Amino acid sequence: MRLLRIGPVGLEKPAVLDGDGNPRDVSSIVGDFNSEFFASGGVQLLASLDLGALPVLSKDLRVGAPIVRPGNLVAVGLNYADHASETNMAIPSEPILFNKAPNTVIGPFDDICFPRGGTKVDWEVELGIVIGTKCRYLESSQAALSCIAGFVAINDVSERAFQVERGGQWVKGKAFETSCPTGPWLVTPDDAGIPEHFDLWLDVNGVRRQTGSTSKMIFDVGTLLHYISQLMVLDPGDLVITGTPPGVGMGMANPEWLKVGDVVTLGVTALGEQRTLVVAAP
Repeated sequence: MRLLRIGPVGLEKPAVLDGDGNPRDVSSIVGDFNSEFFASGGVQLLASLDLGALPVLSKDLRVGAPIVRPGNLVAVGLNYADHASETNMAIPSEPILFNKAPNTVIGPFDDICFPRGGTKVDWEVELGIVIGTKCRYLESSQAALSCIAGFVAINDVSERAFQVERGGQWVKGKAFETSCPTGPWLVTPDDAGIPEHFDLWLDVNGVRRQTGSTSKMIFDVGTLLHYISQLMVLDPGDLVITGTPPGVGMGMANPEWLKVGDVVTLGVTALGEQRTLVVAAP
């Protein structure tokens, strides 16, 4: 299934795409795609519905992030060897973890606000994992796969000067408002396919910057969730983003950065595409 949320900011309705690509309104059945929805078996409930009997939402409405603001947003750094190389950093022996603020999550076509004081704003296409059941001291990487509600496309927008040059705390460059465009869809594992075989790409102003595959990840999806679960509890509705392939602005011989007016487009196999405009923070 492909789950999405449609409507103005704060008033989104949960929907499921039918076989013809029509968004079917499921708000009368599940309320919203939040922690309670995932914890209570909401995905399985939706899979049992006759979508043809549900009202269709207009395709002209805004598409929001496919999940409500997550309780926790855990990100993985340097999870592609070639990305680590381009940034002159060592390949990690264990996953590098940091947090993004949950309120950074925005829709896939919403504007990215260039942060005040920012000078080195970068792009990062990534695979995101939405947690479906509590992850606590998981026994194995295989067991971790059963905890996944679905996958989403992510742009982990980063301010590198904040991240690298101001005291070594990555979260400083990862948590500014609008820095996590998410979606357009949450795609359940049965429809998304094997997460180690997803292609990722990102363009800036129509110029290809990133091309990669999750097959090149140092730590695969199951390994990451198993590892994280030994350190913290992941709850239903939480979001884990799994690292970016090479091609970021920071890694160029002559680094390039996003600026106001730039358009970023990206996509992940089976998970849809994003298009965001960079604007000045109000």
